[in-house]
Amino acid sequence: MIDVRKIYEENDALLTGHFKLSSGKHSTNYLQSAKVLENPKVAETLLSELAKQIKESGLEIDTVCSPAIGGLLAGYELARHLGVRFIFTERVEGKMTLRRGFDVKEGEKVLICEDIITTGGSALEAAAEIEKRGAEVVGFAAIANRGLCKRSGSEIDAKPECKLPKDLPFFALGDFIFETYDPENCPMCKEGSVAIKPGSRGN
Repeated sequence: MIDVRKIYEENDALLTGHFKLSSGKHSTNYLQSAKVLENPKVAETLLSELAKQIKESGLEIDTVCSPAIGGLLAGYELARHLGVRFIFTERVEGKMTLRRGFDVKEGEKVLICEDIITTGGSALEAAAEIEKRGAEVVGFAAIANRGLCKRSGSEIDAKPECKLPKDLPFFALGDFIFETYDPENCPMCKEGSVAIKPGSRGN
């Protein structure tokens, strides 16, 4: 098993400061997956390991779908190692949408892949878009789990903030447990610090 935390640290991708996450929560830490995935060899190492975990589960998958932009590189590389098709959803006027000629068939088995799962909100939006077109979402995957959701093989239980369905598997390479705060209760905000958003949305 690879040490995913070490890989993030070695690639200067485990940041410390005052950050606003895609979920809207604030945190003292941020996982900048783009810094990890900019190196194709590192991306291959990470996603081949994730693909191995998924294959060992026996889960049947026809297609990997990622929400843009954050999940694109991880999803594509995962699909490559699973030997399946890759598609993505993107926001159009704030709503997650499948476009660019992509489509899914009735009953097609789709795995939703992100780079990082915090609450799983974006992944769930992508899943809803896929399901309304008749495909079946069979699971979720990410390079890393921020500890609010329960991944397969982890002893950490899901927190109330987790939005992923409990009846579907969630695969990730490791848990990153960082303190998170609602903006109104953020101690850094109360000290006058302003949260920055280094990720793909609202940046």
